[in-house]
Amino acid sequence: MATPAVYFVQVILALHILSVVAAFGVVFAYPIFMTIGARLDPSAMPWFHRMQQAVSRWLIGPGLLLVVIFGVILASKYHAWHAFYVQWGIGAAVVMGALEGMFMIPREGRLADLARRDLQAPPPQPGAVATRSAEYEAVFRQVAIGGIALNLIVILTVYFMATQAGA
Repeated sequence: MATPAVYFVQVILALHILSVVAAFGVVFAYPIFMTIGARLDPSAMPWFHRMQQAVSRWLIGPGLLLVVIFGVILASKYHAWHAFYVQWGIGAAVVMGALEGMFMIPREGRLADLARRDLQAPPPQPGAVATRSAEYEAVFRQVAIGGIALNLIVILTVYFMATQAGA
């Protein structure tokens, strides 16, 4: 009997990993975009925050769903539901989904609105450069903290998957 070149479970594992990379890879680039974008062109920040919101809705959310679906298939195939890394993965998916849906997406939209408002406001003194409001800075910090939390969850989840799966 011929051995297949690629097994179904290998394809599912590859799709699981690709879904993680596609959904959460961009989150690691946001700090660079935000820092450089704010310095190079502050007028682009409303657009950037809208893009963050769109990426959360159309890439991170659906990507997380795919991660869960492929993870369920893998956990079922390997009868690994009892394993810590599977239980961690389920918990991480729930927390990341809630964090994105209830925290990040609304605040990213709020940041876009505040950035636009701050750009349209007259500068505090004639000839001065428009500044970001205290409200924008506060929401910006919240989004940054949420992003750090997401990054840490992704890092820990990858660590547990890499060190415990198949061990």
